[in-house]
Amino acid sequence: MDPRRRGGGLVGDDVAEQLVDGINATYGSHAGHRAVHAKGVLCAATFTPTASASALSRAPHFAGPQARAHVRFSNGSGDPTVPDPTRDARGMAVKFYLPDGKTTDIVALSLPVFFTRTPEDLLAFNEARRPDPATGQPDMEKVGPFLAEHPETVPAVTAAITHPTPASYAALTYHGIHAFGFVAADDSVRYGRYHLVPEGGEATLTEEEAATKSPDYLREELESRFERGPAAFSLDLQLAADGDPLDDPTAEWPADREVVRLGRLELTSLAFDRERDGDILVFDPTRIPDGIRLTDDKILLARPGAYSVSVSRRTSG
Repeated sequence: MDPRRRGGGLVGDDVAEQLVDGINATYGSHAGHRAVHAKGVLCAATFTPTASASALSRAPHFAGPQARAHVRFSNGSGDPTVPDPTRDARGMAVKFYLPDGKTTDIVALSLPVFFTRTPEDLLAFNEARRPDPATGQPDMEKVGPFLAEHPETVPAVTAAITHPTPASYAALTYHGIHAFGFVAADDSVRYGRYHLVPEGGEATLTEEEAATKSPDYLREELESRFERGPAAFSLDLQLAADGDPLDDPTAEWPADREVVRLGRLELTSLAFDRERDGDILVFDPTRIPDGIRLTDDKILLARPGAYSVSVSRRTSG
């Protein structure tokens, strides 16, 4: 067994529990909902790989011809009652169904980078940014010192503060903030990060336009869009060059890195076959098939344990 992991998560004393405790302290506990990205919508999709994908990795969903998938779009907040027009990062998670009955997942954000390098720093950051009960806003006397000690957090915070309100979940680019190794048939390995790019381009709302939208406009927009036809994304892989950090989700790689198109993800409708009647759907980026390898990214390796805690609380109420 990988010595970094035990029971699906990080070896350590209560790190996963502490992470979810910190999230619940910020957003509250909401029975039946995820700790973060609590509000979302599930879609049915099909993935069609390119020849470049199968040349880069022997993973079965890249071998073709197609793979069935579920896509979940979400708001970043852990409070499912927060209205869609609220400024927030958005998420896109993809579950691919493989020929052997197993699955593999991608988790991506509309932010280009993550907030911290380690679970311990994430605990401290969540504590620092927790809203003051008196004002409902973060206490800058706590946030400021944290950012001074952790300059690597500043890019993600800046991106979150300036994040535009999307016209549609299907009109945002989503970034896989973790690097993975992609193993070809000859056992050669290239490292890269996923990006999901909307075929129709990006579209955002002005503050005035956002103010006129309903609390659930992002779901409503998808329903209307699917009546007209599918939505599609290009699944791209940005390849690492020598010196690019593979274990640091706070570091954005240079924009001139080679990008390989892995395939096309076509979304055709809302999905109602999962996440109902007690069904739990978990998107775990460490759930990988032969042909893909994990890196030593500590945030990536902490995810399974935190998901397990969140699922346990979600199902127990």
